[in-house]
Amino acid sequence: MLGAIAGDVIGSVFEVMPIKSTDFKLFRALSTYTDDTVLTVAVADAILNGTDYGKSIKSYARRHPMRGYGPRFLMWMASPSTKPYNSWGNGSAMRVSPVGFAFDDEDKVLEEAKRSAECTHNHPEGIKGAQATALAILMGRTGKTKEQIKARIEEQFGYDLSRTLDEIRPTYKTDLSCRGSVPESIIAFLESDDFEGAIRNAVSLGGDTDTMAAIAGGIAQAFYGEIPREIVEQTRKRLPKNFLKIVDEFSGRYG
Repeated sequence: MLGAIAGDVIGSVFEVMPIKSTDFKLFRALSTYTDDTVLTVAVADAILNGTDYGKSIKSYARRHPMRGYGPRFLMWMASPSTKPYNSWGNGSAMRVSPVGFAFDDEDKVLEEAKRSAECTHNHPEGIKGAQATALAILMGRTGKTKEQIKARIEEQFGYDLSRTLDEIRPTYKTDLSCRGSVPESIIAFLESDDFEGAIRNAVSLGGDTDTMAAIAGGIAQAFYGEIPREIVEQTRKRLPKNFLKIVDEFSGRYG
């Protein structure tokens, strides 16, 4: 799951300054973790300790409140209610990577991705985005080819993954929906040659860069099997100790 967190940190500085290029410095002074990382760690914590996804997500968000959450999520976070708000946004996909790493059965991954999403994102598109991301991660880490991943995600979720980054990039603008950002994030992975390339591809689209790089980063880590040491070190130094504890415990248990 550190791949998703690294994508979030790297993409964080480009959300308001789209670069439309793969040629950029990976880490800057202002590179930091955002809500994507907070909620990814929350999902990992829930899996590690067998707790409710919604309760864990709300608890982490309340303890780390100034990290770029959307307005509807903030209302849910502050509310005593745990009732979901029918979101179709990409928040369900940005936080789901631990599910794809923790469970080995496809049906279980789809079920857990749905559960992790629907505590807030119970709209069908919100659930679909989480499931597509988690399934791509499972397929990536279990030896499936990019062609197999592409075909399965297209068939099962109806995403168009036949477009190229060069076709998408010139006119692409920030789209916070799952349907408008998850396919593009997966394409960023599909066109990459290594982990770093997947992150650069996602950021280069100039959209919701931290979230899209988090989605691409989770899949890329699963497929390529490793993250460059410098990216790991630069990412870890920007995380609080309680996050590192969960990251390390999760990695130790699930590889």
